[in-house]
Amino acid sequence: MSESSLPVLATKLFIPSPRPNAVSRPRLLERVWEGLRAGHRATLLSAPAGFGKTTLASQWIADARDGSPGAQVAWLSLDASDNDPSRFLTYLIAALHRADPSVAADAHALPLSSIEDTMAALINDVAAAQHPMILVLDDVHLIEDSTIREGLAFLIDHSPPNLHLAIMSRSDPLLPLARLRARGELTELRAADLRFTPAEAAAFLNEVMHLELSPAHVAALEARTEGWIAGLQLAALSMRDRSDVGGFIQGFTGSHRFVIDYLAEEVLQRQPDHVRGFLFDTAILGRLSARLCDAVTGRTDSGEMLAALERDNLFVVPLDDRREWYRYHHLFADVLTARVLADGPERVPDLHRRASGWFEQNGLPEDAVAHALAAGDFGRAARVIESTVPGVRKSRQDATLLGWLAVLPGDIIARRPVLGVYRAWSLLVSGEVDAVEPLLADAERALGATTDDGTPAHDSATGEELRILPVTIALYRAAVAQARGDVAETQTQARRALDLTGPDDHFGRGAAAGFLGLASWAVGDLGAAVDAFGEVASSLRRSGNLADMLGTTIVMADLLIQQGRLRDAQRACEDALRLAADQGEPVPQSTADLHVAVSELLRERSDLPAAREQLLVSQALGERASLPENRYRWFAAMSRIDEAEGRLEDAVDALGAAEQLYRPGFFPEVRPLAALKARIWIRQGRLGDAQGWADSQGLATTDAPTYLREFDHLTLARLSIARYASDPRAGSLDAAVGLLDRLLSAADAGGRAGRVNEILVLQAMAHAAAGHTDLALRPLARVLAQAEPEGYLRLFLDEGAPMAALLRTAAAEGITPAYTRRLGQAFVQEEDPRASARPLADALSERELHVLRLLATELSGPEIARELYVSVNTLRTHTRHIFGKLEVTSRADAIRRAEGLGLV
Repeated sequence: MSESSLPVLATKLFIPSPRPNAVSRPRLLERVWEGLRAGHRATLLSAPAGFGKTTLASQWIADARDGSPGAQVAWLSLDASDNDPSRFLTYLIAALHRADPSVAADAHALPLSSIEDTMAALINDVAAAQHPMILVLDDVHLIEDSTIREGLAFLIDHSPPNLHLAIMSRSDPLLPLARLRARGELTELRAADLRFTPAEAAAFLNEVMHLELSPAHVAALEARTEGWIAGLQLAALSMRDRSDVGGFIQGFTGSHRFVIDYLAEEVLQRQPDHVRGFLFDTAILGRLSARLCDAVTGRTDSGEMLAALERDNLFVVPLDDRREWYRYHHLFADVLTARVLADGPERVPDLHRRASGWFEQNGLPEDAVAHALAAGDFGRAARVIESTVPGVRKSRQDATLLGWLAVLPGDIIARRPVLGVYRAWSLLVSGEVDAVEPLLADAERALGATTDDGTPAHDSATGEELRILPVTIALYRAAVAQARGDVAETQTQARRALDLTGPDDHFGRGAAAGFLGLASWAVGDLGAAVDAFGEVASSLRRSGNLADMLGTTIVMADLLIQQGRLRDAQRACEDALRLAADQGEPVPQSTADLHVAVSELLRERSDLPAAREQLLVSQALGERASLPENRYRWFAAMSRIDEAEGRLEDAVDALGAAEQLYRPGFFPEVRPLAALKARIWIRQGRLGDAQGWADSQGLATTDAPTYLREFDHLTLARLSIARYASDPRAGSLDAAVGLLDRLLSAADAGGRAGRVNEILVLQAMAHAAAGHTDLALRPLARVLAQAEPEGYLRLFLDEGAPMAALLRTAAAEGITPAYTRRLGQAFVQEEDPRASARPLADALSERELHVLRLLATELSGPEIARELYVSVNTLRTHTRHIFGKLEVTSRADAIRRAEGLGLV
């Protein structure tokens, strides 16, 4: 069995062709078209089974294709197993991509772990396609998973104008239908609309079913069935070859449930024995093919039988254009299944077992597992699951895996250590950390148990998964320890995993090194963490795992920034972006996150326009190019740019968005969002709010420093300095200075030069606030010497006027004169952005300034030339002079430079 992701069944994406003899229903089709012309977002076909929803939809789609050749149609037939969010997304992506290959062109890079993120990416792709698209979702009533329903609601609320959603369901789905209805954006067809009218019933009974009934008999049947199409079909099948049609119709009464039971029985009794036997034997199958039916029934003529059933309108529905796959009408399947279970239940397990074997042999493991479980053959189910689970994990169909393992008896899992470890992994990713270790211990014991002759006592198959199982167990134990904050145990288990890996097990070695790096990072030993993650990147590169390697670069950049190595961090990010670009399409995951990291580095150098542009590039790449655990960082980075530009309320709002996206994970939370928000409150003068934050965190200036609270304590020190600056009578800064001294010692010992720089700045600010300028210059001189080679600017600029005054004193004292002069110029630019633009404004002629402002519009080159009444060549001459004076090489760079200088 292959370990690749579970196959996508093309039959679920098949768009049913209109039946050539189907009754035309122009009144209903016109209702749908009216909604489309009115710009409705969605069409809802909601009615019980047997009301012709699928038939009507297939007619509508055929009309749409004929009437709008550019329209693309995506069809997805849902079933109960689609309640796994990842599986649902996989099929939704496949349906849309099949309709238009430009949608989800890089499907494997989409973030299947987040349904809203994936929906957003798909929405963007559909919007970019521009041409009309219809997405049909059939049997939506089978979707009970709340996450999927939330994703569908998101899709409905944010669908682009060129997307129309068609929903078919036996009941109203839990979606924002009321909102659509209130906005006039929903077309609804229900049972009362879908019932056959007397004219339609007559056309069906006489033209399709060839009964030649009188108008009175048609009217009676239509009245008896209330226009219910399935009831009419069953009645028609029952009346074939009857002489007393009037008597049959007279005795035909009852509810839908009674009707279906009665008429199905009538239909079944009128079939030859070989047809009835075939129907009963295949009733357990969700879909039918000739070869599958032959395997289950032992026949050799199933293909002819299926064709005959379709020809006789006996409730079989084709699932593809080639008539290779069919299914029974749902109501008819229910009746057949109930009859089989009532009359011959002892045969059902064997039928399921045969079906399971056929599906396994033909590479369809999901169906193989489902039928094995239905047969109660847990041994077979366990064997298939074990061979399939690696693929399920890779495709992140966690709910599918959890569902399977939850059904298997404990003794079956206990005999298969591979399954036991997978069960532990499932619990780990679902947050049930305490339940993991008992399963790992059981798997470890089973792995070591042998029979009297020395052969393994377990049932797990020999292979790669079994071979690396000891490594996997150690890694999962490291993960449990990391989740609990047990650094020592994390290191112990990671080293054990490393000892167990072979030289060619690059992924295992990389994972083990990663946990060692996380443990070192958690205690602030950044040197060891950098070394460990360097090994992780190397191992991932050798294993060919580009996406994880790019994610590791982001971790490395964080660590290097904390070490004060801004240039190394930027070089690492740029090298990784070049590597990602070399891959071509699709854009690898984490590429967008790398642009966010570059943005943060550019912000520190106070190149705010370029920093913002990097965030826009990241946004344009979309969430598919980002890891779910990193999504919040985009908003955190935007908040820092807003803060630097003085838009403090915008900065707070961006942090609020970041908080909504933040997901706790294995990485230490070294720059908590709540502390970042408290820092903005301090700048806003909202010291009471900031103090409330400090109290809620249990912070005090007398605390002993710890690495994981370092950022919080630095924020508390800022609050103390701000309080003293606003009212020196409120107390002294001695406690804050003492806290900073302790923090400096700890950061120095941990090699955290980036944090050391911030602590030194705060020490200088505290002494200056207390009026001790001579004391302030000592830490300032040290931080200037450390910060100059790395190009820090915002480190000083963010402290405002008090730092500007202190730097002027440092300049007068001759402390790093070139750097203090540069910082002084940056402060002037901060106070008056046009100040540094004046020399350039003087260098540019009035004509060139006019051209520059036109370049900042959406006008094309020829349009600008016409606006200026000059030739295109003359415009090019002006543009070349402007580029030279602005030291840029493109129109976009010129506009960005001019905006930054306040020239446009």
